[in-house]
Amino acid sequence: MDRSKVIFGNEMSDSAYRKAVSGKNKFIRKYGDDSHKEYHLTAVPAPSIGDILNTEQLVISPECEVEFGRKSLAVGNIRMGFGHYRISMAIASAAKAMGYEPYWFDLHSFTNAACGKIIAEQNSLYSLGSRLSQQIPLFNKLVWEPINSEGFRKLTYNCSDQKVSELMVPVFRDLPKDIPFVATHVWPAQAAVHAGMTHVVNAIPDNWPMALHLAEGSIHTVQTPSAYLGYRSLRGMDKKRQLKPMPRTSIAYTGHYIDHELVSNIEADCAKRKERAHKGERRWLMSVGGAGAQKEIFVAIIKKLFPEIQKGSATLFVNVGDHRTVWESLINEIPQMRPFLTEHFDDFEETKAFAEAAIDGDVSGIHAFCHADIFAAVYSTNLLMRCSDVLITKPSELAFYPIPKLMIKRVGGHEAWGAIRAAEIGDGTYEVTTPAETCAMIDLLQKNGDIIEMMCRNILAAHKIGIYKGAYRVVKLAVNGHSRKSR
Repeated sequence: MDRSKVIFGNEMSDSAYRKAVSGKNKFIRKYGDDSHKEYHLTAVPAPSIGDILNTEQLVISPECEVEFGRKSLAVGNIRMGFGHYRISMAIASAAKAMGYEPYWFDLHSFTNAACGKIIAEQNSLYSLGSRLSQQIPLFNKLVWEPINSEGFRKLTYNCSDQKVSELMVPVFRDLPKDIPFVATHVWPAQAAVHAGMTHVVNAIPDNWPMALHLAEGSIHTVQTPSAYLGYRSLRGMDKKRQLKPMPRTSIAYTGHYIDHELVSNIEADCAKRKERAHKGERRWLMSVGGAGAQKEIFVAIIKKLFPEIQKGSATLFVNVGDHRTVWESLINEIPQMRPFLTEHFDDFEETKAFAEAAIDGDVSGIHAFCHADIFAAVYSTNLLMRCSDVLITKPSELAFYPIPKLMIKRVGGHEAWGAIRAAEIGDGTYEVTTPAETCAMIDLLQKNGDIIEMMCRNILAAHKIGIYKGAYRVVKLAVNGHSRKSR
């Protein structure tokens, strides 16, 4: 079946199809066609998270050296920013808690295969766009926001993506056709379907419906009811005609994709946040993107919190991921941080021990975290969430996590609806878009403990009805495959 010609019963135009074929051929000319090459896999412990999540990473090997069992589950992903890795970790965490053995399958990591080269190029372009969008307002307004909210939304975009993802099939040959396969990016989902796999779940990250995320032949999961309705109806994906909707059996609303370690401790962590709110203490966790976008806002946040840090009423955790240059830029901008600063760099065991001790212990000052290993870089934020009161983040994948959140300016129009979701549940603020508005919200949250308490009550209410249990439901869908009964 050529999935670029007809998408959920909607025929694509000849011109759209020719463009899709042309795009695929462009990548073949650039990186070659390895569709007849035999790639084999072996399993090695996943760095940093291997023991925590009982996860092994699949890597290219001269021979097939991995034996999959009846409890094996593959998590297909790519590194494009931190978001898709973080969602993959949530799925692996839930799978482990449910008794499954997760395997990490990152298409981006297969650097000698065509798929790895294609994804590396696309990732570089996306990172460049993110940086430019924050540095050049006109570029953001005329190019980046429209691409991320409307360009990726078009059904023709999926037509092209489906054709390119055919080039990613060769690395799937050692995977059993019926292994539960959860993809946290659409390319591994599409490629898995092209490879003939039968238990594919496409865990859609965004709350704004975009054809970019469609992988017909998989079960699509979404985190919110509004995303369910938008994807089910293929909302706005072709504004010139009425589209046939997705079948009921192709999509499921699961709730938010959250790690077992966080879900199982929601009550205890919220209780500690309420205690600190009564005492006038605040612990702020700032997740800084690797593209270096939003630096102006991060600088404003640190300067605003600094007097409270000096007094001991606020503590700041800053995770810059695997981008040390971003941290160096921040500290050069605010050198007065140095006397209050503790750096936790490239020692994940120490970071784990610090985060664990901080759950019940006292902390003060500014703590910066940076790890060259991408797994440690991403998971450090997860560890620090449990001992933090407010997470400062753009409304990306972190918008769905069960911790009070301050939503700063988005990077791309598709992220706007993440902040809307958090604001409506009440576990986060609405999106604040300027440094001045951000600082005003920091004042409000720092000086008014009742707002933290309110957000914690809303988190507990959402937890009671299962909103944060999406990762477990995704795993169940993958294990059951298309044999599941439609709702």
